[in-house]
Amino acid sequence: MWSLERALFEKGFAVIAGVDEAGRGPLAGPVVAAAVIVPPQYSFKARIDDSKKLTPLQRQAAWVEIKAGCNYAFSVVDERSIDEINILQATLSAMAQAINSLAPLPQWVLVDGTIYPDIPIPGNAVISGDSKSISIACASIVAKVIRDEIMLDYDKQYPEYGFAEHKGYGTKSHFEAIFKYGPCAIHRKTFQPIKDLVSAKKSVII
Repeated sequence: MWSLERALFEKGFAVIAGVDEAGRGPLAGPVVAAAVIVPPQYSFKARIDDSKKLTPLQRQAAWVEIKAGCNYAFSVVDERSIDEINILQATLSAMAQAINSLAPLPQWVLVDGTIYPDIPIPGNAVISGDSKSISIACASIVAKVIRDEIMLDYDKQYPEYGFAEHKGYGTKSHFEAIFKYGPCAIHRKTFQPIKDLVSAKKSVII
């Protein structure tokens, strides 16, 4: 997991940030991006990997160590902004905000995926970076933990939708709740089937 960072250290880049997001695919809630700078040769006791490969307990253990030993920042872009500028632009905006919030600013940025955000800092996108880079993996964990906490809070506000269970993703139970109760305030109105349900409601009102 250190190979990308080590190659950059050898080129003279001392401060390297990894960036990843959580929440591009759900039907509800925000997208969260995180940026993490892992000190050279920092030793983790917890398992560090793509957050999707970790259990909630493993992510929490990693989160504790990241907070204790790494520089990190995160940004949250809510569902209203996602509907206004689309999910890709919202994700890139969240990434840029997270990177710009780091102290110190990184000298090089590794971003999970295929698209690099519009920032004046050199770097590159890495396909499946959360399985190849220690700093991207840490960022994926931070983004996932923060977003899950947000969705747990939303579950208290809208218990009928089961956000604590599915975190806003399109599971069978979530679809059933949407069709039974209709979309709530945190549903993304430009995502299907939310878009069709909102349009149908407007048509009925008209």
